[in-house]
Amino acid sequence: MSLYQKLVAGLLLPLHEKLKGHDTIAVHNAMEKSQWLSPEQLAQLQLDNLRRFLLRIGSTVPYYEALFARLGFDPAELTSLTDLQRLPLTDKATIRAHTEDLKARGASGLKRFNTGGSSGEPLIFYLGNERVSHDVAAKRRATRWWGVDIGDPEIVVWGSPIELGAQDRVRLLRDRLFRTELLSAFEMSEANLARFVQRIRDCRPAMLFGYPSSLALIADYAREQGVPLDNLGIKVAFVTSERLYDHQRERIEQVFGCPVANGYGGRDAGFIAHACPEGSLHITAEDMVLEIVDGDGTVLPPGESGEIVVTHLFTSEFPFVRYRTGDVGVLGSEPCACGRGLPVLASVEGRATDFVTAADGTVLHGLALIYVLRDIPGVDEFRIVQESLQQTRVEVVATGAVDRSDLAQEIQRQFRQRLGAEVEVPVEYLEAIPREQSGKFRYVVSKVATR
Repeated sequence: MSLYQKLVAGLLLPLHEKLKGHDTIAVHNAMEKSQWLSPEQLAQLQLDNLRRFLLRIGSTVPYYEALFARLGFDPAELTSLTDLQRLPLTDKATIRAHTEDLKARGASGLKRFNTGGSSGEPLIFYLGNERVSHDVAAKRRATRWWGVDIGDPEIVVWGSPIELGAQDRVRLLRDRLFRTELLSAFEMSEANLARFVQRIRDCRPAMLFGYPSSLALIADYAREQGVPLDNLGIKVAFVTSERLYDHQRERIEQVFGCPVANGYGGRDAGFIAHACPEGSLHITAEDMVLEIVDGDGTVLPPGESGEIVVTHLFTSEFPFVRYRTGDVGVLGSEPCACGRGLPVLASVEGRATDFVTAADGTVLHGLALIYVLRDIPGVDEFRIVQESLQQTRVEVVATGAVDRSDLAQEIQRQFRQRLGAEVEVPVEYLEAIPREQSGKFRYVVSKVATR
């Protein structure tokens, strides 16, 4: 660690977090130790944290006071993590309907946030300092697994309006001191891609952070232009907020000359899991209980695929209890070779809306259609929108002198083989496919409910 990094980690970061009212440093120090507990010890820590959390919200949060009374639920009697299943699942509709009653009495400094609503369901919610402290601490711990830390030069390719709208003098000064530079994922034009590549070369960052689609796009541009980026000393590329596809991982690793570390979480659900260098996606078990449920809400065992449900144990000012993320995943059953006792999320298969349904009801992962388009010459960019069982629309950016009529017929032929012979497959040609409001990019959007 350089002298400057010691200054940032030992003085600037603690001062910054203290001024914001966060307990990040103490939480991080505790997490550095607890990650090495045995699975059994971590489960006990989870149970203790869960009981404390439920006791608190049961006496300070109007919604849960009423719910616990109605169910005859006493958190003090919790003896197992499975006791949490006595409480109902929470979804976006629940939070929308009870937003004010979900605020703890006496909570101060709550900050209003929202999700981008990529599934058609934007959500307004609130975060307190407790939750933010734990998320920042968990992220820092995961960053350090890869030999980098706060104060190392970092390039961030991001597009959240919250981050981009906060570029005031204080934020710019903080980023400068912490050696973080933000590039806008909203502006992925060819001119900006050239500028981004040059900034990465000039900055020579120790780490990259961003959407996998954005980093892959920058990597593609650099490769096409013959600009080397694998000789800059980049140690790791952290990606999150979108599904990481194999072809994106390969492209980023090849062009930047570094491993890709996948992270999973959300502004609403928190910092859920992050990959270690051994390749396991470790759940932040000190902070949350993660369950996998089927379409009826029944909890599934490790190894079975279902919706990811999280209870964040440090959201007592605006609780997230058994919150349905809308993502599909699988819990692991084997410990990681890295030696950490943190449980493993074997896979995150994408959002429920990343799956499509054939006319006969068969549920297919969006990859079944993505790889069709990736293998057709002349398709540069694309997005698949399943409007109904009877219609799946395809948006295409075509390159070169491709015959658009022939291209459309080939797309329709292959899609109908997978979705059904009678399915309508209109193909729309665009100059560019816009990103979502958040700056993310989604290859597949399904408006058909799957179970």
